[in-house]
Amino acid sequence: MANILFNQVYKRYGKYKEIAVSDFNLTVEDTEFIVLVGPSGCGKSTTLRMLAGLEDVSDGEIYIGDNLVNDIPPKDRDISMVFQNYALYPNMSVYENIAFGLRLRKLPKHEIDLAVKRAARVLEIENFLNRKPRELSGGQRQRVALGRAIVRTPQVFLMDEPLSNLDAKLRVQMRSEIINLHRKIEVTTIYVTHDQIEAMTMGDRVVVMNRGIIQQVDSPEMIYNKPVNMFVANFIGNPPMNFIEGKLQEREGQLEFHTNRFALTLTSEQAHTLRKHNLLDRAIIMGIRPEHIHFMAEGSEDAESMVTGILQFNEFVGSDRYYHIDIKQERPLVIRASEGVRSEDGHAISALINMNKALFFHKDTEMLLTK
Repeated sequence: MANILFNQVYKRYGKYKEIAVSDFNLTVEDTEFIVLVGPSGCGKSTTLRMLAGLEDVSDGEIYIGDNLVNDIPPKDRDISMVFQNYALYPNMSVYENIAFGLRLRKLPKHEIDLAVKRAARVLEIENFLNRKPRELSGGQRQRVALGRAIVRTPQVFLMDEPLSNLDAKLRVQMRSEIINLHRKIEVTTIYVTHDQIEAMTMGDRVVVMNRGIIQQVDSPEMIYNKPVNMFVANFIGNPPMNFIEGKLQEREGQLEFHTNRFALTLTSEQAHTLRKHNLLDRAIIMGIRPEHIHFMAEGSEDAESMVTGILQFNEFVGSDRYYHIDIKQERPLVIRASEGVRSEDGHAISALINMNKALFFHKDTEMLLTK
């Protein structure tokens, strides 16, 4: 097993040296499960391929354990990789697919047999060893691809969007199987996905990337609750965080967040932090998660945290409904509620914002101001 170090790694392409990955710095601890997540083109797969040796490093250093691997061929890096398309040999049986890499290394036949059957037992595909890939379901093929990777007992396990070809129900099942597999084999793992649900449910830590740059590296809980900027806040979470533009103003010693529709009183901690940034009477962005907004009970008059608007429509998603409220901002305010409210589309509606959960961002830099 081994830790991994990326030290100021860059990847540039083409005549004009277009930057795909910029100043990438990351330490992955031994046996850790790290997830790289971000939109298409953010550089996450390129980063994984540089670690695997499938892409050259333009600048910087990559270490696996104590070894600098920039110039080491992929086959000598002691890694295994699972791809999006499984890459199984259709003319070979499941057994032969899993054993293929071991045979290339010319291991004794009995060792290969033991390793294949052990991997098949872990992945619960023992009954499929004589089948061809075309006789398997998508989930079973993915298990075979995983088996071929783990059978070598590598130092590092790399996964590049391995579940993206599966349907939603099977993805949920395979997520739990990969997590359980990691706990059994305890191999340092880097997992690439564009799916934030996969990232948040699977990773010990999550690396959020955008345009080749790391935005934040933290636990899933911290990524969700304390995003470092508006990109992370918007990318992580479904529905995404609400953003409301307003101004900071002071009234009778209280710092308030004012829009053209309502005013919200800040907590003492928020006020203390924002005063240090000298943003009084300047535009600022408030972020609030949909589940941190609640409909007002009848007769309630909590004006300090109340917002009002017009109900545009609501979406039923099973256990919850998402209510879209027009508050005269660029985007409607979305409220996530487990119980319905008695209101028709087009009618006025009032809700309370949990100000203890509100975050504030700089309008120009989009960086988090309230840590």
